[in-house]
Amino acid sequence: MTPLKTMISKFSNKTSILALAFFLFSVVTFAQKKQKVDGVAAVVGNYIVLDSDIDLMYLELKSQGIDVEKITRCELLGKQLEDKLYAHQAIQDSIVVTDEEINTFMDNQMNTMVEQIGSKEKLFEYYKKKDEEDFRSYFFEIIKMNKLTQQMQRKIVDDITVTPDEVKQFFNKIPADQVPIIGAEIELSQIVVKPVVTKEDKQKVIDKLNEIRNDVLNNGASFYSKAVIYSEDEASISSGGYYKINKKTQFVKEFKDVAFRLNEGEISEPFETEFGYHIIFVEKIIGQEIELRHIVMSPKVSSKATSDALEEIENIKAKIEKGEITFEDAAKASSDDKDTKTNGGLLLNPRTSEPLFEISKLDPALYNQVKDLKQGEVSKVFLDQERKGAKFFKILKVNKKTEEHKADYGTDYMKIKELALSDKQFNEVIKWRTENIEKNYIKVNNEYKDCAFESNWLKK
Repeated sequence: MTPLKTMISKFSNKTSILALAFFLFSVVTFAQKKQKVDGVAAVVGNYIVLDSDIDLMYLELKSQGIDVEKITRCELLGKQLEDKLYAHQAIQDSIVVTDEEINTFMDNQMNTMVEQIGSKEKLFEYYKKKDEEDFRSYFFEIIKMNKLTQQMQRKIVDDITVTPDEVKQFFNKIPADQVPIIGAEIELSQIVVKPVVTKEDKQKVIDKLNEIRNDVLNNGASFYSKAVIYSEDEASISSGGYYKINKKTQFVKEFKDVAFRLNEGEISEPFETEFGYHIIFVEKIIGQEIELRHIVMSPKVSSKATSDALEEIENIKAKIEKGEITFEDAAKASSDDKDTKTNGGLLLNPRTSEPLFEISKLDPALYNQVKDLKQGEVSKVFLDQERKGAKFFKILKVNKKTEEHKADYGTDYMKIKELALSDKQFNEVIKWRTENIEKNYIKVNNEYKDCAFESNWLKK
């Protein structure tokens, strides 16, 4: 795992990784190996849709394991036309996507893909690009169009809201046999106890990093080799700790602060982030970008610290079960999780910012700990792990548990409001699309004249 990313997704194999990368880039481009001369399927304003764009969409869907037997070329062309219309109108409406924004996005995606596939060389080989310049040139306009599309979509719906009366009218219009089913949900609180890393353990890591730093500065040792041997950043080990960053790159603030204070050829003193202790070597500064190498090492937790943490959380659990302290007060007093400590350990759903989670969508490891618990019960102590690798002990309490049920206006108002808003936004998009199809130049090749598009792309 890249220990510098503030957020990163994991995938199980190269196929899914690179298929996702295609979607992140919203790839609508030339197929690498064409079996026929590429033809123009349609034109929207200044944008062209090629037959190969549709071919590539099929490949993308297949690579994700999606059954494409019932997906027609007409449907895929319709999606291409829609995206091109958004991008075209974005330009007409003077929506701007800067080169810096595109390059920052590309940097972040490249780092993600390199982490998964192993190296930049392997990435360029996969896309049949000779070097980074060729790769960036290939994707620049693709990313730009995707961002224009996204900004235009947001502009259409951003100011749309729903009133309580509209929510009620929406719900009342739903036929009785079509009232949505609300899945089983759960509200959870947690207490986390982390093994304590001693000052001595931290100092050992700092001393080792200083030893590496001195060896490079005073004895001519290779920073590249030292990173390969000692760094714990799996994503950059094979490249000798190499990264190319700018101030918008999604690395933690402490890392960027140090990197941008260094001059070319300098190596930082050891410094700490949430991922461990680092040293940075700045190889090159090019305008607002820095090419650097880094080494990250984490203090090792002793077996005594681990057993002490386990004993502490078991004692906390025992006090809760005896009624000597409430779960909420214990969390405020003793939990090591700074994000939930102050609100009594209450977990918030990152998607909704609400405390309820759909049980069917819980992380499997979390689900296994709470699936048999009743409301008010506390889980067994279990071992969990942060994304950066540190292990800790945790207990969970089930505050609330609801079974699957038909949506109720009073109980499920917020969810019904979301549905009502989505419906209103959808209708606004349909209206916008209809109006803009009529006023913009759109030409669809005769090969697709019999397509039953959802929108009037043929202008019949």
